[in-house]
Amino acid sequence: MPAFTGVSFVGDAPASAAIPVAVSGCHLLVANGYSRIKDTPNGKCLRSQGFKIGGHRWFIEYCPNGYEPENASDYMTFYLVLDEGSTVEPVHAHYVFSFFGQAERQEPSSSLLIGARGAHKFFCNDAISYGCCMRRQDLEKPSQERRCDIAIVKDFKLGDAGAAMRFVVVPPADIQNHLYNLLLSQEGADVTFQVGDEKFAAHRCVLAARSAVFKAELFGPMKEGTTDTVAIDDSPFRLLLVFIYCDSIPEFEEEEEEFMLQHLLVAADKYDVPRLRLMCGQKLCRCINADTVPTILELAEQHHCQGLKDACLDFLSSPANLQEVTAAGGLDNLTSSSPSD
Repeated sequence: MPAFTGVSFVGDAPASAAIPVAVSGCHLLVANGYSRIKDTPNGKCLRSQGFKIGGHRWFIEYCPNGYEPENASDYMTFYLVLDEGSTVEPVHAHYVFSFFGQAERQEPSSSLLIGARGAHKFFCNDAISYGCCMRRQDLEKPSQERRCDIAIVKDFKLGDAGAAMRFVVVPPADIQNHLYNLLLSQEGADVTFQVGDEKFAAHRCVLAARSAVFKAELFGPMKEGTTDTVAIDDSPFRLLLVFIYCDSIPEFEEEEEEFMLQHLLVAADKYDVPRLRLMCGQKLCRCINADTVPTILELAEQHHCQGLKDACLDFLSSPANLQEVTAAGGLDNLTSSSPSD
């Protein structure tokens, strides 16, 4: 598993005659297991999970002990990489690397980074940005998170009218970024959730706006006091909160994807977040095989995922697939526990 995982937020600019036309978003990197990679040799680079912004696939490449010999041990180097192989048309992008401390409630800052801002024309023979160096001592501070903001700019020639509008460019919507920062900063939070040993501070109004269940629990007859801590037992609660604030879920490692999506789907159904349930169902469709189809089909039955159920039944409509699953006894428990069509 890589030392950095992340979540991306994208804002698409509406179509207009203004030029340049920009599509922007940000990718938040969270250090996981940094101790495992901090002794990586100088010059050796690792990569983050992939993410999409502006219709293009990217990843962050990072050298835990710098790329150049003079940066060994003192700096960690980050690069933005276009991950599209033989890209035909160049992609013009502006990027900013920054970091902020969750505990200190800081705004994103790039003041301690070298080469934090840049612009680059990415294409097949030059798909890597200039390096951004960050001191290892800053990286190793607790609750520090790295972030890469990307704005992709495409120029169009639309005559004099378009030329007159190129001086005023309306940036794309970025409300998801602001809401995520609000969640991290905990500013104005008025409810706390206790999940095992972890506590999550949140905002009642945001939760109620996104979930009918939270609305009933926090503002209905059973509402808690404004300073109460609500104890719950849902392991993917942090990911549920991130989705509620940002309408986005991270990409998971292949070996953990099915497990995480199943638990997140259960939480989405429990708290009545229909879009999240559909997103999990769509991603789980890619996980269907002879080993997983019994569990996924039962999950779809129990949590009102008709599309996911249809995908499982489509897989089982193949005689070869059905024979393989039946021979393994995968449908025995499902037959006795699931309602018939």
